[in-house]
Amino acid sequence: MKAIILCAGKGERLRPITEAIPKPMIPINNKPVLEYLVLLCRKHNITEIAINTSYLPEKIKSYFGDGSKFGVKINYSFEQNLLGTSGALNNFRDFFKEPFFVIYGDNITDLNLTKMLKFHKEKKGKGTLYLYREKITDKKTGAGYVTINKNNQIEAIVEKPKEEELEKLNQIFSEKKFFNAGVYILEPEVLKIIPEGFSDFAKDIFPKVLMSDNLYGYKENCYFKEVGQFIRYQKAKEEVESGKIKFDFI
Repeated sequence: MKAIILCAGKGERLRPITEAIPKPMIPINNKPVLEYLVLLCRKHNITEIAINTSYLPEKIKSYFGDGSKFGVKINYSFEQNLLGTSGALNNFRDFFKEPFFVIYGDNITDLNLTKMLKFHKEKKGKGTLYLYREKITDKKTGAGYVTINKNNQIEAIVEKPKEEELEKLNQIFSEKKFFNAGVYILEPEVLKIIPEGFSDFAKDIFPKVLMSDNLYGYKENCYFKEVGQFIRYQKAKEEVESGKIKFDFI
């Protein structure tokens, strides 16, 4: 099994921490966030990992090397100009020949990837997105809203809505507050509709898939934090370093 962990972002919302290190290398309990994701993949027998880089790539490559000391094999790409969440896969077209995971590098989670893969195979869609619930306590959110039907089939995705759209969306999603977590399983056919250059999964690719094929939402009660914002990073750091949250793959 293979995965790509997206690691090219600059992490501007985490400055000044990310002035000297790329976002996936921010530490929690003396380990970079990316290490948690690599070890999670290894636990679930995902041993071939692609990592795209752009900002301070040497910091990632010098720490992880070829992946052997973590029990995996790592292949790297470098983006002179950012290619986006889906555009990043253009550098790995020959790498993915079977269903594969896409994991955003600013997540920390103990999501059961094995169960998610089983769900994906049973549904036989072109992709499966891990969805989570979250109570919105302010007027801003960086997450994408997702609606699903009773069969867990995705009906619509609204990615990073503007502040003026949130009140209306919160009413529509009052019973369906699911959010795009940035963990996907995709069939290799999806690569065919990714254009050259910059593109984003939620904005550019998933709407195209939904026009002719099915995407499904996978739900699981697990630990999940997106740590690309300072408040979320601090919360995850406190929970893990205090021992409140423990991972069995570390």
